[in-house]
Amino acid sequence: MKSFTKSCSKIILVYNLACIAVSLFFYKLVPTFLCYPPNSIDNQFQVVINGLTYTQQYIMIVLCTLFIENIILVKSLKKTSKIRKELLSASKDKVTELYYKLSKTISKIPNIIYIVQILVPIIMIAITFSLLQGELFITLKVCLLFFSMLTLIASISYIFSKKTFQSLLVDIYHEVSSYSNIDSNFNKYVKRSSIKNVIFIVTIPMFIVTALLIALSGYASIIKETGNLTFDFYDQELNRIEFPKNTNDNVKNLITTKLQSIEYKKPDTDTYFIISPDGEITTSNNEELSIFFTTYMKDLSSTQPEKNRTYDFYGDDSQGVFRTITINGEDWTIGIRYNLVSNTILIGLLSIFTVLFIINIISLRYFANYIANDIKRVSNALLKIAESNNINAEQKLPVVSNDEIGDLVNAFNEIQHLTKNNIDQIHNNQNMLVERERLASLGQLIGGIAHNLKTPIMSISGAAEGLSDLVKEYDTSIGDKDVTEQDHHDIAKDMTDWIEKIKNYTEYMSDVITAVKGQAVNFSSNKNIHFYMDELLKSINILMKHELKNALVTLNVNNYVPSNVYLNGDVNSLVQVVNNMISNSIQAYEGKPNQAIDLTLTTKDNNVLIEIKDYGPGMSKEVQDKLFKEMITTKGKNGTGLGLFISYSTIKAHFNGNIICKSNKNGTTFTISIPLPKDLPKADK
Repeated sequence: MKSFTKSCSKIILVYNLACIAVSLFFYKLVPTFLCYPPNSIDNQFQVVINGLTYTQQYIMIVLCTLFIENIILVKSLKKTSKIRKELLSASKDKVTELYYKLSKTISKIPNIIYIVQILVPIIMIAITFSLLQGELFITLKVCLLFFSMLTLIASISYIFSKKTFQSLLVDIYHEVSSYSNIDSNFNKYVKRSSIKNVIFIVTIPMFIVTALLIALSGYASIIKETGNLTFDFYDQELNRIEFPKNTNDNVKNLITTKLQSIEYKKPDTDTYFIISPDGEITTSNNEELSIFFTTYMKDLSSTQPEKNRTYDFYGDDSQGVFRTITINGEDWTIGIRYNLVSNTILIGLLSIFTVLFIINIISLRYFANYIANDIKRVSNALLKIAESNNINAEQKLPVVSNDEIGDLVNAFNEIQHLTKNNIDQIHNNQNMLVERERLASLGQLIGGIAHNLKTPIMSISGAAEGLSDLVKEYDTSIGDKDVTEQDHHDIAKDMTDWIEKIKNYTEYMSDVITAVKGQAVNFSSNKNIHFYMDELLKSINILMKHELKNALVTLNVNNYVPSNVYLNGDVNSLVQVVNNMISNSIQAYEGKPNQAIDLTLTTKDNNVLIEIKDYGPGMSKEVQDKLFKEMITTKGKNGTGLGLFISYSTIKAHFNGNIICKSNKNGTTFTISIPLPKDLPKADK
């Protein structure tokens, strides 16, 4: 739990640090890229114009963004933590479902935060600047700049969070995978993602950031250069106009005539303005000058090298040049307001950006496909190995590059060669191991069978002697007048009783021999036959009777399976599995007499469940974790570990079933689950 909490804290910390670090980096760039007028930020002038300084606005946007993102992030992590707690305390049948649910949730978080980190601040910034200025072009420039900044933050956070969440998921996997198979259906529960998408998510934003910053930087340089040239031109034009110090003419008309004589660079957008001594403002296009324009001209222009230069607003590319003249003892301010925005420049920059973006997308798409296809080539070959019993080691994948992909192909070819050798070795050893275990089991059974056969053989021998005596008695009675007819009937009855006993003994011996013969069949046989539970229990009783009697252990049989229910397969294979588990249960008592083993047969969810339960000391968790996965024994030198291993393989391969084990200090229970045939009516639960 501490590791999970630590990972979550680390993710939150990195998200915030990435946002703060990139925000600090962009703090000085924003005024430059947006061409803010000199000395117009973080002072009383800006407070009068905007109500807040640039630093206050910037901090407010960053903090609001962090606040909203942290709420979403913490909420997502709490949801993840809740699912994890349910997972660690869940029963085994719920582990797989909860693990996939956790994986799905974790995989979504980086994508959600990635989108939120970009969209939420952009919306806030767009609303803020729309309210402050209202001009679409300024808002667009601001949003593009902050979009590049936020994309950079989101990309850094995405890469780190992906790595951290994957490490976290690996830790959780190791915690639960030991008692649940959570690999086989991963793609079924968790939406598949492509490595191509990951490459796009990481690479395209970096290109956008780079391209936008270069474009905005270039645009800012163009605006600065164009602004200086335009200012110099109009400054010269204003200064070459001569005005009389005194005149009887209408001063305003005189100034207007002089200003109209100027050859304007952009007649459609560049306008002149006149400010009379009483503060009245007149413009050639009848548009009012902004408060920023007039206030900057009055308060800040004198602090700049160009003391007669003014600006329209933050991020606006409209500027102005002005001159103060004195006529009839009164000061008049005249000037020209010029617009630096050129549709040609904007269209050119956007066209270049669009062309480069398309080229980058196509190139990246091709590269991503190249990487994905190479990886897919190896994964498909690995799947063929997993799905096929016969591996052709000669069909190697060609190595076409001297890089990590080439290393992966080389590693695959080596693994394919080793796997082929291992499979051949396994095939060579499998029959030997199976035969060895089968013979070991039969050797254990022979002692019990021999003892079981001794009793009926001795009884048959005694019956034969009894019959011999009766035959002699009958022979001597022939012709004896003292022997009555009833005596003959009595002798016949005694002979019949002995014959009946011999018949019962021979039937018992026949059953034993049949059961032993069934156990001696080839392990790999898979007869297309079916059997009922009574047949299974009868064989188990015959073969285990002596071992149970010797150990002074009682086998309590509870059969709750309907009589019409049958299973497909070889009953002898299942008998061997059950007998092996009963023998293990007997040995779990370590020679303690008067113990019991419960053998219970039930049906549930269209499966037959065979449960073997003892009340011994149980198995350690270490042993339980290795059951059915490797050959492990708790009997020391007296055990091989093959019994349960082969039993599990038999149930899986021959009956398409499963074996699970539950063990604690109060005993051990093995449950064999075998699906019922499809053509059989569904059994009652």
